[in-house]
Amino acid sequence: MEETVIVAHKIFKAFGEGETEIQALRNVDLDIKRGDFAAIVGPSGSGKTTLLNILCGLDNVSSGEIKVSGRSLQEMSGSELAQFRREHIGLVFQAYNLIPVLTVLENIEYVMLLQHVPAAERKERVHTFLAELGLEGKENRFPAELSGGQQQRVAIARAMVSKPDIILADEPTANLDSETGGQLLEMMRKFNEELKMTFVFSTHDPQIMERAKRLITLTDGRIVSDELK
Repeated sequence: MEETVIVAHKIFKAFGEGETEIQALRNVDLDIKRGDFAAIVGPSGSGKTTLLNILCGLDNVSSGEIKVSGRSLQEMSGSELAQFRREHIGLVFQAYNLIPVLTVLENIEYVMLLQHVPAAERKERVHTFLAELGLEGKENRFPAELSGGQQQRVAIARAMVSKPDIILADEPTANLDSETGGQLLEMMRKFNEELKMTFVFSTHDPQIMERAKRLITLTDGRIVSDELK
Protein backbone atom coordinates (compact mmCIF):
# COMPACT_ATOMS: atom_id res chain seq x y z
CA MET A 1 0.00 0.00 0.00
CA GLU A 2 1.34 3.43 -1.00
CA GLU A 3 2.32 5.68 1.88
CA THR A 4 0.33 8.91 2.13
CA VAL A 5 2.59 11.91 2.80
CA ILE A 6 -0.06 14.65 2.95
CA VAL A 7 -3.74 14.43 3.85
CA ALA A 8 -5.80 17.61 3.42
CA HIS A 9 -9.38 17.31 4.68
CA LYS A 10 -12.13 19.86 4.02
CA ILE A 11 -9.71 22.78 3.72
CA PHE A 12 -11.44 26.13 3.73
CA LYS A 13 -9.48 29.39 3.52
CA ALA A 14 -10.94 32.87 3.45
CA PHE A 15 -9.28 36.27 3.42
CA GLY A 16 -11.09 39.31 4.82
CA GLU A 17 -14.50 39.45 6.46
CA GLY A 18 -18.10 40.27 5.62
CA GLU A 19 -18.61 41.87 2.23
CA THR A 20 -14.88 41.91 1.54
CA GLU A 21 -14.38 38.18 2.25
CA ILE A 22 -12.63 36.24 -0.47
CA GLN A 23 -12.97 32.47 -0.34
CA ALA A 24 -9.62 31.24 -1.67
CA LEU A 25 -10.18 27.52 -0.96
CA ARG A 26 -13.51 25.77 -0.50
CA ASN A 27 -13.67 22.35 1.18
CA VAL A 28 -10.60 20.93 -0.55
CA ASP A 29 -9.83 17.23 0.02
CA LEU A 30 -6.44 16.04 -1.22
CA ASP A 31 -4.10 13.11 -0.57
CA ILE A 32 -0.48 13.14 -1.77
CA LYS A 33 1.22 9.74 -2.00
CA ARG A 34 4.93 9.07 -1.64
CA GLY A 35 6.52 9.20 -5.08
CA ASP A 36 3.90 11.53 -6.59
CA PHE A 37 5.09 13.98 -9.25
CA ALA A 38 2.00 16.17 -9.19
CA ALA A 39 1.06 19.57 -10.58
CA ILE A 40 -1.62 21.82 -9.13
CA VAL A 41 -2.93 23.82 -12.07
CA GLY A 42 -5.69 26.32 -12.78
CA PRO A 43 -6.25 29.95 -13.77
CA SER A 44 -4.81 32.88 -11.83
CA GLY A 45 -6.75 33.36 -8.61
CA SER A 46 -7.88 29.74 -8.46
CA GLY A 47 -6.06 29.13 -5.16
CA LYS A 48 -2.94 27.23 -6.29
CA THR A 49 -0.34 29.14 -4.28
CA THR A 50 -2.66 29.43 -1.27
CA LEU A 51 -3.09 25.65 -1.27
CA LEU A 52 0.65 25.06 -1.54
CA ASN A 53 1.33 27.50 1.32
CA ILE A 54 -1.25 25.74 3.49
CA LEU A 55 0.19 22.29 2.72
CA CYS A 56 3.51 23.37 4.23
CA GLY A 57 2.11 25.47 7.07
CA LEU A 58 3.24 28.85 5.74
CA ASP A 59 -0.41 29.87 5.84
CA ASN A 60 -3.15 28.80 8.26
CA VAL A 61 -6.48 27.26 7.30
CA SER A 62 -9.75 28.94 8.25
CA SER A 63 -11.12 25.43 8.86
CA GLY A 64 -10.18 21.86 8.01
CA GLU A 65 -7.09 19.80 8.77
CA ILE A 66 -3.69 19.18 7.19
CA LYS A 67 -1.57 16.20 8.15
CA VAL A 68 1.99 15.81 6.84
CA SER A 69 3.78 12.53 7.55
CA GLY A 70 1.05 11.74 10.07
CA ARG A 71 1.38 15.01 12.02
CA SER A 72 -1.37 17.61 12.19
CA LEU A 73 0.00 21.05 11.28
CA GLN A 74 -2.83 22.78 13.16
CA GLU A 75 -1.70 21.26 16.47
CA MET A 76 1.83 22.66 16.28
CA SER A 77 3.11 25.94 17.72
CA GLY A 78 4.99 28.33 15.43
CA SER A 79 8.40 27.05 16.54
CA GLU A 80 7.31 23.41 16.29
CA LEU A 81 6.01 24.04 12.79
CA ALA A 82 9.26 25.72 11.71
CA GLN A 83 11.28 22.77 12.98
CA PHE A 84 8.89 20.26 11.38
CA ARG A 85 9.20 22.06 8.03
CA ARG A 86 13.00 21.93 8.22
CA GLU A 87 12.95 18.19 8.82
CA HIS A 88 10.14 17.04 6.54
CA ILE A 89 9.37 19.59 3.78
CA GLY A 90 11.57 21.01 1.02
CA LEU A 91 10.46 24.32 -0.51
CA VAL A 92 11.32 25.79 -3.91
CA PHE A 93 10.07 29.29 -4.73
CA GLN A 94 9.69 31.27 -7.94
CA ALA A 95 12.07 33.94 -6.57
CA TYR A 96 14.78 31.42 -5.50
CA ASN A 97 15.01 32.91 -1.95
CA LEU A 98 18.72 32.22 -1.60
CA ILE A 99 20.63 33.96 1.20
CA PRO A 100 22.75 36.55 -0.67
CA VAL A 101 25.64 36.68 1.83
CA LEU A 102 26.14 32.88 1.75
CA THR A 103 28.00 30.97 -0.92
CA VAL A 104 26.44 28.22 -3.02
CA LEU A 105 27.82 25.58 -0.67
CA GLU A 106 26.63 27.47 2.43
CA ASN A 107 23.14 27.99 0.98
CA ILE A 108 22.77 24.31 0.18
CA GLU A 109 24.00 23.05 3.54
CA TYR A 110 22.09 25.65 5.60
CA VAL A 111 19.10 23.44 6.43
CA MET A 112 21.41 20.53 7.33
CA LEU A 113 23.25 22.81 9.76
CA LEU A 114 19.93 23.51 11.48
CA GLN A 115 19.30 19.75 11.53
CA HIS A 116 22.73 19.17 13.14
CA VAL A 117 23.86 16.83 10.35
CA PRO A 118 27.57 16.00 10.90
CA ALA A 119 30.05 18.03 8.81
CA ALA A 120 31.40 15.07 6.83
CA GLU A 121 27.90 13.97 5.82
CA ARG A 122 26.93 17.55 4.92
CA LYS A 123 29.97 17.85 2.66
CA GLU A 124 29.26 14.53 0.94
CA ARG A 125 25.60 15.33 0.32
CA VAL A 126 26.35 18.85 -0.97
CA HIS A 127 28.97 17.66 -3.44
CA THR A 128 26.68 14.86 -4.65
CA PHE A 129 23.95 17.38 -5.48
CA LEU A 130 26.41 19.87 -6.99
CA ALA A 131 27.51 17.13 -9.39
CA GLU A 132 23.95 16.00 -10.17
CA LEU A 133 22.81 19.57 -10.89
CA GLY A 134 25.83 20.65 -12.91
CA LEU A 135 27.12 23.11 -10.31
CA GLU A 136 30.59 21.69 -9.71
CA GLY A 137 33.13 24.49 -9.40
CA LYS A 138 30.46 26.97 -8.27
CA GLU A 139 30.71 26.08 -4.56
CA ASN A 140 32.28 29.38 -3.46
CA ARG A 141 30.25 31.73 -5.63
CA PHE A 142 27.55 33.97 -4.23
CA PRO A 143 23.99 34.03 -5.66
CA ALA A 144 24.56 37.39 -7.39
CA GLU A 145 27.38 35.76 -9.39
CA LEU A 146 25.06 33.08 -10.83
CA SER A 147 22.54 33.07 -13.66
CA GLY A 148 18.85 32.65 -12.85
CA GLY A 149 18.96 29.01 -13.88
CA GLN A 150 21.99 28.36 -11.69
CA GLN A 151 20.32 30.08 -8.72
CA GLN A 152 17.24 27.91 -9.13
CA ARG A 153 19.47 24.81 -9.26
CA VAL A 154 20.96 25.87 -5.92
CA ALA A 155 17.45 26.37 -4.52
CA ILE A 156 16.44 22.90 -5.73
CA ALA A 157 19.59 21.35 -4.24
CA ARG A 158 18.87 23.09 -0.92
CA ALA A 159 15.31 21.72 -0.94
CA MET A 160 16.37 18.14 -1.72
CA VAL A 161 19.67 17.74 0.13
CA SER A 162 18.05 17.28 3.54
CA LYS A 163 16.02 14.33 2.17
CA PRO A 164 12.57 15.72 3.02
CA ASP A 165 9.36 13.69 2.85
CA ILE A 166 7.99 16.03 0.19
CA ILE A 167 9.16 18.94 -1.97
CA LEU A 168 6.67 21.74 -2.70
CA ALA A 169 7.57 24.01 -5.61
CA ASP A 170 5.66 27.24 -6.34
CA GLU A 171 6.06 28.23 -10.01
CA PRO A 172 9.73 27.08 -9.99
CA THR A 173 10.26 27.74 -13.71
CA ALA A 174 8.45 31.09 -13.94
CA ASN A 175 11.63 33.21 -14.12
CA LEU A 176 13.53 30.84 -16.42
CA ASP A 177 13.70 30.45 -20.18
CA SER A 178 12.01 27.33 -21.53
CA GLU A 179 15.27 25.43 -22.18
CA THR A 180 16.64 26.00 -18.66
CA GLY A 181 13.26 25.25 -17.12
CA GLY A 182 13.03 22.01 -19.10
CA GLN A 183 16.48 20.92 -17.95
CA LEU A 184 15.62 21.53 -14.30
CA LEU A 185 12.33 19.65 -14.62
CA GLU A 186 14.13 16.66 -16.13
CA MET A 187 16.52 16.67 -13.18
CA MET A 188 13.65 16.77 -10.71
CA ARG A 189 11.86 13.98 -12.54
CA LYS A 190 15.05 11.93 -12.39
CA PHE A 191 15.19 12.37 -8.60
CA ASN A 192 11.51 11.44 -8.44
CA GLU A 193 11.96 8.26 -10.44
CA GLU A 194 15.31 7.10 -9.04
CA LEU A 195 15.03 8.21 -5.41
CA LYS A 196 11.21 8.22 -5.10
CA MET A 197 11.28 11.88 -4.02
CA THR A 198 7.78 13.34 -3.84
CA PHE A 199 7.12 16.60 -5.71
CA VAL A 200 4.07 18.87 -5.81
CA PHE A 201 4.17 21.91 -8.10
CA SER A 202 1.86 24.88 -8.38
CA THR A 203 2.19 26.10 -11.94
CA HIS A 204 1.01 27.66 -15.18
CA ASP A 205 3.94 26.13 -17.10
CA PRO A 206 2.93 23.69 -19.88
CA GLN A 207 6.33 21.96 -19.49
CA ILE A 208 5.50 20.98 -15.91
CA MET A 209 2.00 19.88 -16.91
CA GLU A 210 3.44 17.68 -19.66
CA ARG A 211 5.90 15.98 -17.30
CA ALA A 212 3.58 15.66 -14.29
CA LYS A 213 2.28 12.18 -13.51
CA ARG A 214 -0.76 13.67 -11.81
CA LEU A 215 -2.72 16.85 -12.64
CA ILE A 216 -4.83 18.47 -9.91
CA THR A 217 -6.99 21.24 -11.36
CA LEU A 218 -8.33 24.06 -9.18
CA THR A 219 -11.10 26.43 -10.22
CA ASP A 220 -12.48 29.08 -7.85
CA GLY A 221 -10.88 27.37 -4.86
CA ARG A 222 -12.27 23.91 -5.60
CA ILE A 223 -10.61 20.81 -7.05
CA VAL A 224 -12.55 20.13 -10.24
CA SER A 225 -10.38 17.24 -11.47
CA ASP A 226 -7.58 15.02 -10.22
CA GLU A 227 -6.13 12.83 -12.95
CA LEU A 228 -3.30 10.32 -13.13
CA LYS A 229 -1.45 10.35 -16.44
